[in-house]
Amino acid sequence: MKLTVVGSSCSIPRPGRACSSYLIESAGAAVIADLGTGAFANLRRHRAFDEIDAIVISHMHADHFLDVIPMRYALKYGERTNARRPLLYVPPGGAEMLRELVGAFAKESGDFLGDAFDVRTYDPNVALHVGDMTIRFAPTSHYIATYAMRFEAAGASVTYSSDTAPDEGVVALAHETDAFVCEATLHEKNEADFPRGHLSAREAGGMAQRAAARSLLLSHYPASTDAESLEDGARSTFDGRIHVVDDGFTLALGA
Repeated sequence: MKLTVVGSSCSIPRPGRACSSYLIESAGAAVIADLGTGAFANLRRHRAFDEIDAIVISHMHADHFLDVIPMRYALKYGERTNARRPLLYVPPGGAEMLRELVGAFAKESGDFLGDAFDVRTYDPNVALHVGDMTIRFAPTSHYIATYAMRFEAAGASVTYSSDTAPDEGVVALAHETDAFVCEATLHEKNEADFPRGHLSAREAGGMAQRAAARSLLLSHYPASTDAESLEDGARSTFDGRIHVVDDGFTLALGA
């Protein structure tokens, strides 16, 4: 497997950076976990858009799905060698929200989304299979229904927290994962805020430690922090390998 960080920002993009998006590739599949603001342009640096087998959206906040729209235009009107429609998996209720959103400006004939994507709603209680890749889910602690994802192929795994406050269900999903991609949105001073739906780097490290993850990749962080402080926070609670990832970061797994 190979993981590429396509977008690593939180909901307010860092200068020159995209919001949440991760490309996971195996021998038999290329899958995107989330496609947030600005991510589609970055994706094109790493993989042709018509080679993507599936996009899986964790939840319906714009910084996790908005670039489905420019990808739709590319699939509809761009130059491509593969005419098939990639799968677009959305959480329960997501298809209706997407169609309502694009209906506000899309007056074209036909099905704005269905013309480009095979749109499906996933059941978070049931594993997905895309090529040789298996994807399992766990609900997170966020402001709306949100699902962490675990991608497995050829004996390797990547677990993506999506957006969450500390959550033992996400820890269980990430058990002994090779790479735990975990959000680190908050400063430690905000850990006592309530309600909240995000983590500090220190809390992300604690979740990785309890999961016995082999490595922790800190992502979804704002411009108001820096890599050194994020790593220091996670290091206080996690004794494994830590990466503070930026757009374009890649990691080979199971080699």
